[in-house]
Formats: sequence, C-alpha cells, structure tokens
Amino acid sequence: MSALAAAVPATAPRRAWPTDLPVLLVAVVWGGSYLAAKQITAPHTVVAVLVLRFALVAPVLALAGWRRLRALTGAQLGGAGVLGLVLGGIFLLETYGVVHTSATNAGLIISLTMVFTPLAEAAVRRVRPSRGFLGAAALSVAGVVLLTQGAGFTAPGAGDLLIFAAALARTAHVLLMARMKAVQDADPLSLTTVQLTSAVAVFAVLAALPGTGASPWRAAAGFGPAEWAGLAFLSVLCTLFAFFVQMWAVRATSPSRVSLLLGTEPLWAAAAGIALGGDRPGPAGIAGAALVLAGTAWGRRAGS
Repeated sequence: MSALAAAVPATAPRRAWPTDLPVLLVAVVWGGSYLAAKQITAPHTVVAVLVLRFALVAPVLALAGWRRLRALTGAQLGGAGVLGLVLGGIFLLETYGVVHTSATNAGLIISLTMVFTPLAEAAVRRVRPSRGFLGAAALSVAGVVLLTQGAGFTAPGAGDLLIFAAALARTAHVLLMARMKAVQDADPLSLTTVQLTSAVAVFAVLAALPGTGASPWRAAAGFGPAEWAGLAFLSVLCTLFAFFVQMWAVRATSPSRVSLLLGTEPLWAAAAGIALGGDRPGPAGIAGAALVLAGTAWGRRAGS
C-alpha cells in the first residue's frame, strides 16, 4: 500500500464517504483475516492453506495486468522476486503465529509495524525521531507486553513471538520496497503479481518437502463448507478485493486518508477476536490492547 500511496499526490474530495467506505471495509476484512486464518488452519496445514489461498489469487492478478506484466524488465522481475521471498516469510510467520496465539493478539501485535517502520527508516537515514513518536513507540510496546500476559506476568507465547517477528519482517519489506531502485518505477499491479507468485512458489516447494505437514490437496479434501468459506474470504476479500480497492482509492482520494482508514485494522482485529472468536484478554490484556491502539494512532500522527 505504501508504494501505491506514494505514487498518487491526490487531494480528498469534499464528499469523501463514497471512497472512504470501501477502504474502511478493507480494514474490516483485514482485521477479520486473523480469526479466519486461525479457524481454517492447524499447525500441520499452515503451508497447505497458504498454497491454496494465494494459488487462487496470483492467476487472476496476472490476467488482469498481463500487458504491464510482460513489460517488466529483468531487474524489476528480480527485485520483485526478492520482495516475494520476504513476503512469503511474512505470511509463514503470521500464519504459524496466529495458530499459536489469539486472533486479538495477532492483529494487535502486527500493528507494531506502524511504529517499527518509521523507527527503522529514521535509523537508516540517521535521523533522530521526534520525542512524540518515541513516546508512541514506547506506549505501543508496553501495550504488547500487557496484552501477552493473560492472567499473570509470564513470558510471551510462541505465537506472540512469531507475530512479533512478522511485524519486524513487514518493516523490512516496506524498507526494501522503498529503497530497492529496481522496483521503484515498476507497475504496482505487476509488482504485486510477481511477489505473490514468488511467495506461492516458496510455499509449493515447502509443501513438497517431507515433514512440513499435509499437502494442499489433502488439506483441501478435508475442508468442509466453513473452511472453504474462510479460504474464499482470505483469497477474494482480504487479497483481491483489498488490492484493487487500494489501487482505486489512492487515485480517488489522498494517500494519507487511505493510510489513516487502513490503520484501523487492529481495532477490527480485536473486535473480531473478542466478539466472534471468544477471546478473553482479561484486565491486563484489555489495558494492553488500549495502549497498542493509542500508541499506533499517536505514532501515525507523529510520524506524518
């Protein structure tokens, strides 16, 4: 989203709600994606579900942008392929993580990317972040500490740590996209298509290795209507719908407005986890969730 938003210096129209509503819906479905992934995935089907989810998406993107895809240079293809390997690692960390933690924790911990990315960018540029942003980052991290404690102060679970690692990997992915010269002028649809295709190739190779769990075909054979509905939700709404809405919205409104609306994703993740997933964070967890939401919102304002 960042690469697309940076390319379109538009101004939000006076009547913004027709544009805001689809973008807000993207944030809602992204927030629900953690619960959906948790409900259809088991530890032995993580790789299989990822193959199924993105193998359904990549061909549609390729057909939609075939002419522009063929126009990519060798350097752009190589750069997008490298980004796809990183993207594959992010999805593996996120999906394994959400299997071993709550949907609420996953959605809130991954939101740390919003504060990690400006901090990492400041470190790369050797620029000191503002005090306000550092305060927001500290507030967010403190919130995550409370969020992962449950009934008492214990070490975070394996799932929490995997989601935390995914947030760091997302930060690296954003920085690579911004600083890799080979992809800076690439068509966004083509860039996304190559990245997802590269990620699917990684998942397919992993699925063929012994000891990585069920094959995609075996996992698909065991799906019932609820699992297929969850997979369709992840593939069609959380990936295809979300991508095309972003491409349309950054041309119809301001990139900053799109970013602000998409920044509500952790709020929807917490709402889905608590209301639909049966998550019960407890007093410390609720306080932690509030701190994470406040810290990331403060960080977005301070960073902009």
